This record gives sequence, C-alpha cells and structure tokens, in this order.
Amino acid sequence: MKTTTIGILLLALVSESYAFSVLPSQNGLRTSIASHCTLCMSASEAPAVTGGFIETELRGQAMKLHTRAQAPKEGEAPEKKQVEPYTPTHADYLKFLVDSECIYQAFEDVVNELDELSVFRNTGLERVGALEQDIEFMVSEYNEERPAVGKPGLSYAKEIRTFGKGKKIPEFMCHFYNFYFAHTAGGRMIGKQMSSLLLDKKTLEFYKWDGDLNEIKTKVKNDIEEMVSHWSREQKDACVNETAGAFRGGGMINSYLSGGRSPH
Repeated sequence: MKTTTIGILLLALVSESYAFSVLPSQNGLRTSIASHCTLCMSASEAPAVTGGFIETELRGQAMKLHTRAQAPKEGEAPEKKQVEPYTPTHADYLKFLVDSECIYQAFEDVVNELDELSVFRNTGLERVGALEQDIEFMVSEYNEERPAVGKPGLSYAKEIRTFGKGKKIPEFMCHFYNFYFAHTAGGRMIGKQMSSLLLDKKTLEFYKWDGDLNEIKTKVKNDIEEMVSHWSREQKDACVNETAGAFRGGGMINSYLSGGRSPH
C-alpha cells in the first residue's frame, strides 16, 4: 500500500477536513487517517451553518487544495509525491508544540488587541495555557531541553500579527478559523497517534477543552457568520483568497513531524 509521511495534515477551513496521512505506530504498523469533511462527519461533529459563508465559499476554496486521495469526491489538487514514512521523536514533537504555542499566542494577542474581534475572546478554543503545560511536561518527563521557537513558528506568527496590525480582519479570520478548527479535527487524530507512539497513551492538555467542544465550535462558527454578514464582496473575497496561505502556515508546523519535510 502506498503511504505518505506523518504531518501532511492539510488544514481545511469549512470542511474541517484533513489529508490522508500515515502515522507510524509502536508495533511498526501504520494507521491511515481518511479524509474527513462536514458532508461525511460523524454524528458527534458539530454541523456547519447551512448555506452560510463558511459552507458555501470557504469550503469550495479549501477543496481545490485537496487531492482526490484526500477528498475523493471533490479534491482538485495534483497528487503529492509519495515519500518514505518518518518516525518522529520526543524532540520533534516538542518543537511542534513550542512553535504551535507561539502561533496560538499571536492569534490570542490580536484578538485581545482589536475591539472588532472581541467576540472571539475567551471562546474556549484558546490553546496557549494548555500548550505551556504540555511543554513543561515534555521537558520534565523526557529530559528534553526546551527549544527556541523555530523558523516555521516565528514566520507564521509574524504573518498573523501583521494582519492584526493592518486590521486586515477578513484575512485574519481565514487563518483563525483554519488553524483553530483544523486542530479540533485532524489535529486531534495526530495527537492520538503521537500519544500512542511517544507518550505511553497519555493525552496532552493540548487535546482537551473545557466544556462541550461541539457547542464551542458551533458558537464560534455562528459568530463568524454574523461578522461576515456585514462584509462587502471585496472583504469576503479577501478572506477566501487567504486559504492557500493558511494551508501553507499549518503545513510548515507539521513538517516537524515529518523529519523537516514540508508538505508544500
């Protein structure tokens, strides 16, 4: 069976879909994660806002960046070259967590600085506090040195802050939705595999939320739809056109789990 390396997690906006990826398990076998989207989600997943901007516009743009293997019915992107699987280490995972914290901090800072984004404060999706706990755990438990934030994290965090400084709200919201919601879908699957492979099945705080996650996601989606209802056509287009950039930013971070091989 053809396989792809871990970390090729394509971050889809509306569909909350993730790419077909293969993750090494402790017994040498590999577990594939199938493409997932709102049209084929499990009953436990929060439904999309029917007919809204998220479903009708962002999702279509996201599907253009998926291959047929990732989204059999709607994928349009060329198939990616197959590479040998890579088994990540504790150090790799720690770098992934440290860079993720830097990026989530950038998102939280922008949300807290701009009055236009006040509705997205304290949503329950925030991850900085949880990530700090996990980083401290990894350093202590596995005798790892805490790494400095790497180039992928610094670069993407800078991009997010630039949107905030320029008050480019539509562009920022594309990345905000993409990054947070991909973590609640495909990101959780990667977390489970890393837990089994590296952490003796311990679930990190990064993959836990206070309250009902589906309720949290639904409220945030509805708040996004309410914001978008006041946008011009130009602003909506600016949001949709950031989709590729959002995929690229997430892909840079995931490259830590694929031996430094970026999926883009």
